[in-house]
Amino acid sequence: MTWHIGGETLNSRLLIGSALYSSPQAMQASVHASGSEIVTVSLRRQAAGDAAGQDFWQRIQALNVKVLPNTAGCHSAKEAITTAQMAREVFQTHWVKLEVIGDQYTLQPDPFELVKAAEALVKDGFEVFPYTTDDLVLAQKLVDAGCRILMPWGSPIGSGKGLMNPYNLGILRERFPELNLIVDAGIGKPSHAVQALEMGYDGVLLNSAVALSPQPEKMARAFKSAVEAGFYGRQAGTMPERNLAVPSTPVVGTPFWHQENSST
Repeated sequence: MTWHIGGETLNSRLLIGSALYSSPQAMQASVHASGSEIVTVSLRRQAAGDAAGQDFWQRIQALNVKVLPNTAGCHSAKEAITTAQMAREVFQTHWVKLEVIGDQYTLQPDPFELVKAAEALVKDGFEVFPYTTDDLVLAQKLVDAGCRILMPWGSPIGSGKGLMNPYNLGILRERFPELNLIVDAGIGKPSHAVQALEMGYDGVLLNSAVALSPQPEKMARAFKSAVEAGFYGRQAGTMPERNLAVPSTPVVGTPFWHQENSST
């Protein structure tokens, strides 16, 4: 399960968000249960000494994880760049999950502003984790801008619809074998995570599927197991699909008991 991303060597391939939980305690317990080593956080403009903000940050620090600040809610390159620079100062990391939203209904990224922001942030020394669609041309533009990581959506944020376009996701994996690819957004069930890892993706990033579960800690454990199952399934190699049934126990050349009717 060991992998390398953004200059770090990690064991868990599950990235998890810190929003939407019923309480900070539930968030902390769920992250711990997930085994995740990367947690996304949003920059909040809070007054210095804000008690809620300080408690949240202390709980994140106690988890001993890598923090991945995001630019959630930004709608332009300028806004995203400014937010990323502020997050670098607050969280003391050059990692940033870059989100530049172009459509409020689907939360689909604005491809033009996303590439513009990515290019500027890479030049500024950031390790950019861009939230993007599964569009091949947009992915290539982000790579040309200097991104070494791509995070295409499985489906819209919070939809829970899973991998809506496996073909496009498969093409991205095929075209960028040397990059870290992480399915971000739309993961709703552990089976969706298994599918992503079986396709050869390096990891999945999710939030709502755990945070909104009636039992988030238990769901976090389920996703931990799902990511491991998908990874090892990919490594082992799955059997080919067939159109006809093939018996698991051969019958050719094996003896059969045959009892003849006898008459008295």
